[in-house]
Amino acid sequence: MPGSSIWLIPPESHPLNAILTTLIQKNSEHFSSTYLFAPHITLTSDVAGLDWYPNPQKFLDSLDLPSTVEVKFSGLESQDPYFKKLFVKVAKNESIRGLAAAARRSVRGFGDEEKAKKWTEEEYYPHLSLLYHNCPTVSDEEMAKIETLVTEAGVDLRGEGELGGWTGGRIVLVCTNRPIDQWQLHTVAERTL
Repeated sequence: MPGSSIWLIPPESHPLNAILTTLIQKNSEHFSSTYLFAPHITLTSDVAGLDWYPNPQKFLDSLDLPSTVEVKFSGLESQDPYFKKLFVKVAKNESIRGLAAAARRSVRGFGDEEKAKKWTEEEYYPHLSLLYHNCPTVSDEEMAKIETLVTEAGVDLRGEGELGGWTGGRIVLVCTNRPIDQWQLHTVAERTL
């Protein structure tokens, strides 16, 4: 993935951190994927390193982001793209759209509020990946198994209750131009909503 990305991750004390991490590990094992990564919702990618170097924390702190966000899960899905092989859908509510548009304004060519908003409305698809893989789209039979695994872990795919999403969270700047197994090592800045 070119450049860096801005992610939303659950609040540090939220129980979904451990649950989602375990689900990512189990899915990677089940589908024989070697990729493990932190549970996250990508707000935007394509952030040029030259825009935040040499002070990534100053860059992240300077972004005009909303003070909070409401994350609500809305199902499970599989698509062909590698990074969307298996994921929890996230409701594209006003809160998520606003945060993603604010993050997208940090990408060259999207500094204009209308361009960022248009991208958010037309191209942005909020999701929380549970598997990165080059395999074919996950079959309906396998999706049913995974849905059982996810719900047995307590996650509410209808966005209800404490394990149906979260409020707030942490915004992190990650060097995603490196191999996936190095992403967590290259989280270069973080701020809390």
